[in-house]
Amino acid sequence: MLDQNIKTQLQSHFAAITDPIELVLALDDSNKSSELKSLANDLSSLSTHITVSEQSDATRAPNMSVRSPKRNTHIDFAGIPMGHEFTSLVLALLQTGGHPSKASEEELSIIDGITEPLNFEIYISLSCQTCPQVVQALNTMAARNSNIKATMIDGALFQDEVNARNIMAVPSVFLNGEQFSQGAVSLSDILNKLDTGAAAKQAEKLNEKDPFDVLVVGGGPAGASAAIYAARKGLNTGVVAERFGGQVADTLAIENFISVKATEGPKLVAQLEEHVKEYDVDIMKGQRAAGIARGDYIEVPLESGATLKAKSVIMATGARWRNMNVPGEQEYKGKGVAYCPHCDGPLFKGKPVAVIGGGNSGIEAAIDLANITSHVTVLEFASTLRADEVLIRKANSLPNITIIKNAQTTEVLGDGQRVTGLSYTDRVSGEQHQVDLAGIFVQIGLIPNSEFLKETDVQLSRFGEIEVDKHGATSMSGVYAAGDVTDSAFKQIIIAMGSGATASLGAFDYLIRHSDESQTEASAA
Repeated sequence: MLDQNIKTQLQSHFAAITDPIELVLALDDSNKSSELKSLANDLSSLSTHITVSEQSDATRAPNMSVRSPKRNTHIDFAGIPMGHEFTSLVLALLQTGGHPSKASEEELSIIDGITEPLNFEIYISLSCQTCPQVVQALNTMAARNSNIKATMIDGALFQDEVNARNIMAVPSVFLNGEQFSQGAVSLSDILNKLDTGAAAKQAEKLNEKDPFDVLVVGGGPAGASAAIYAARKGLNTGVVAERFGGQVADTLAIENFISVKATEGPKLVAQLEEHVKEYDVDIMKGQRAAGIARGDYIEVPLESGATLKAKSVIMATGARWRNMNVPGEQEYKGKGVAYCPHCDGPLFKGKPVAVIGGGNSGIEAAIDLANITSHVTVLEFASTLRADEVLIRKANSLPNITIIKNAQTTEVLGDGQRVTGLSYTDRVSGEQHQVDLAGIFVQIGLIPNSEFLKETDVQLSRFGEIEVDKHGATSMSGVYAAGDVTDSAFKQIIIAMGSGATASLGAFDYLIRHSDESQTEASAA
């Protein structure tokens, strides 16, 4: 099941295992069960601490339960945890085997304090790059506390469960049988939902922090770059973000990052965070900015109720997928309306879907979905496609892709539970059309995350982008911006990183001049 190169790497990692681990298998006569058994035996061969056994009374098969006889903990993998989830399996084994978690002491304390039984079930797809973040958060909890059980379920393999629970987007988390969350959530997010007082405690601690020299708002490529450059200048640096990595965490293949032939979003995010942590940077995750104002310091209020203070601020809040803004879109979001073909595509296997948008992301999505779904209809508003010619040729060569231009989507149709189709208008003839569908993937560009700045002195363009000069400076003194949230000409990872460095150097120059001005005023007094 595992090649020799992977086995060699795993054997090195498994040297950190100190406690016994039991892999308990529930199998049937399927090929998938044979593959899971082979995987379990390969893992067992790499450490004397890992043993394999079988059971016959499991709810799901194939299923592998990672158990700690020492702490009586359970982490279940319903299906074969390969693809993006292989790392989740490795981390589950390490944590179950006694290797310390990277969670904060505060988070571990909250986990240890949970006394009621919590049974988490998370539905994923193996091509979903967002899912491992949630899986690993739940596994961290389950490996620590015997009152918590986490089960990862391959939605494509257990399609009957997915249909019964009306799951049309991943990751979808259920707690004790009830829907708990959908989409990306961090360990902090999960703990805050479980402990309603946790957010208030965090806010109180954030309020007690001393003012930063540089506060970076946002944890994507621009924010990470800005933080590293600031920290290397010896500045007291903080990063506050809803999650580290931003939109890159939802990106699959990255092939235009100079000096790296190919990588994936989650891998790049992990490397960015690891690099930032090499420096003395205060990273505050699970927090969203709610505004910005000037007092004795620049103040950044957060939605949690806390307020952070700094001598300079770098806004790097990035952008998000643009909505169609048509009737039915919000009602059926997560019920057939999706924005990540890599994550949710497998849930529509053998079914007809549509892609809205004829740019690179839209045509790439159509090509990927054509390998999974029965048919893909691409709707492009303009009279021509905006994608690269090589992608257009590929899409036109696939028999189950239909491209419709001059198409204005007017409504998402559904039966109250899930998407059943969409309506569009031919912009040339004015005729109305309806297409029967199971899913709609929206790929029509980005919108900057700048709404929290609308009532502030930070100047925004008519598109909502933060206006910056060549130094990354905004209209508010001491406030800089970088990345996709700005009015930069192009939205690319490498450009965001460069603008993060520019903004950080601009902030450093501002602090030097501001310090000189303060000293001059003090001398004059």
